Amino acid sequence: MIAIFTRWNRMFMKKLLKYYLLSFILLSDFVTYAQPGDNDTGGGLEGTDPAPAPINGKLILLAISGLFFVLYTYRKNRKTIY
Repeated sequence: MIAIFTRWNRMFMKKLLKYYLLSFILLSDFVTYAQPGDNDTGGGLEGTDPAPAPINGKLILLAISGLFFVLYTYRKNRKTIY
């Protein structure tokens, strides 16, 4: 009887599974973000878009909290050398 799952076949199947998972993740992006449009008689898919949200409203607070986090982790992990 011929062994179906030889060492080479197992390695090949693991690589193939990795490629299948990678392709599934990359290609499922198109499906998960797709939204159905409203077909109107004018030829456009949707009406007016909502106003964009500003991203720089609390940017200074984010930078300050980032600096505090860096200082906290630096002081926590600092090693004293005598």
